[in-house]
Amino acid sequence: MFDVESIRKDFPILSRKVNGKPLVYFDNAATSQTPKQVIDTIVEYYSKYNANIHRGVHTLSQEATDKYEQSRKKIQAHFNAKFSHEIIFTSGTTHGINLVANGFSSILKKGDEIIVSALEHHSNIVPWQMLCERTGAILKVIPMDLEGELILSEYDKLLSPNTKLVFVNHVSNALGTINPIETIIEKAHAVGAAILIDGAQSSPHIKADVQALDVDFYVASAHKMCGPTGVGMLYGKESWLKKLPPYQGGGEMIAEVTFEKTTYAELPHKFEAGTPNICGGIAFGAAIDYMNTIGFEAIAAYEHELLEYATAKLLEIEGLKIYGPLKDKASVVSFNLEGIHPYDVGSILDKLGIAVRTGHHCAQPIMDFYKIPGTVRASLAFYNTKSEIDALVEGVKKAKMMLS
Repeated sequence: MFDVESIRKDFPILSRKVNGKPLVYFDNAATSQTPKQVIDTIVEYYSKYNANIHRGVHTLSQEATDKYEQSRKKIQAHFNAKFSHEIIFTSGTTHGINLVANGFSSILKKGDEIIVSALEHHSNIVPWQMLCERTGAILKVIPMDLEGELILSEYDKLLSPNTKLVFVNHVSNALGTINPIETIIEKAHAVGAAILIDGAQSSPHIKADVQALDVDFYVASAHKMCGPTGVGMLYGKESWLKKLPPYQGGGEMIAEVTFEKTTYAELPHKFEAGTPNICGGIAFGAAIDYMNTIGFEAIAAYEHELLEYATAKLLEIEGLKIYGPLKDKASVVSFNLEGIHPYDVGSILDKLGIAVRTGHHCAQPIMDFYKIPGTVRASLAFYNTKSEIDALVEGVKKAKMMLS
């Protein structure tokens, strides 16, 4: 039995009111809420052992270092990386993608080809466009269909011996589509290409096994997984991380520095210049502990139940259209009311205490494909309830009545 009411008690923010109404939070794809177990970890860090890490011989520094590296091992275990040094702490998914893109600037040459999908967030498009500008590489795009799924037969046509890199998200943030990344990875490797999977939207719902996937790079953000903002992780196969040059220079990422020459530290420190978000890294580990205590299978089953309920209830509203597949998807419902701008719907829902996201969701090419300015996106989490979905449905009906 999934005890959602007990889980909700772990999230202080869910008890507040917005515009005099109980908060209904359906913007989880943008950022999840934070349980008190993680908040307590943050308070404990600053209250008891706030210190810089890896450099100090004093007790506080050693305690902070131990906690930080324990968190790295928790992330390693969660994603099943072979080595803890294959886990690089970053400021988030965008940082991880840019780190890899920067590294490949010294590897790619003019005429090399890289492939991205039509379903990507801007953070998995723009860095690769910048990489092509620097190197002369060619960017190709896997097209999507009207169901919001990638056309894999076209992917097959794009692959060639010139393909050096492939980048695809695991789950679309705009539509909720779960991409068949096992097949995409296998086909990339068949032509000798490396592949990066953007796991920002999948990590709250799916426990990815990077070794089983045989993926070269996988990126995620803590704040999508009940953790704090400003911290994330890049998984990279040891062989690839050793090939790539450092992304930033500074303290911690060096072995020896002279004015004549600098040598770099071993993994993972080679990519972790400067003082990191120590508290964030430790809290990331606490967030992973929290979600694993609930269990990802239980989370997935409950969120799927919510998704089916929300989909059925919303589709009862005349003139409402849902974008994206209704079968293999994460708990995201992206929709519009006929003839009504999504921003206007979102504004009325906010007055009712209901938080949704409106706009293109940093996935403008998807909206251009559908020839729409954006959508209303309700993204559901394991601490949401069917009664909250009922409130959303009534709110959408009210918006339709007011705006039609």
